[in-house]
Amino acid sequence: MADSITTEQRLVGGPRPDLDLTQAEWQSSTQGVGDVQVAFVEGYIAMRNRRDPEIPAVIFSPAEWRAFVLDAREGAFDLT
Repeated sequence: MADSITTEQRLVGGPRPDLDLTQAEWQSSTQGVGDVQVAFVEGYIAMRNRRDPEIPAVIFSPAEWRAFVLDAREGAFDLT
């Protein structure tokens, strides 16, 4: 699986491994709002829709996740 992916590829958004998410520990918002869940698996971050977990998860490298979170905090994804 992720064993063939180097640390550098993982940090800069190289090719995605075929992660086994069947045993992932999915986490929801601590506030209990929203439908997004995340799991930290083999150095990557997986994000899925809690209401429809059969849809494939979006996989982020650590660098991509950091950029996503920082942009979200700054309101980059606000629809209002």
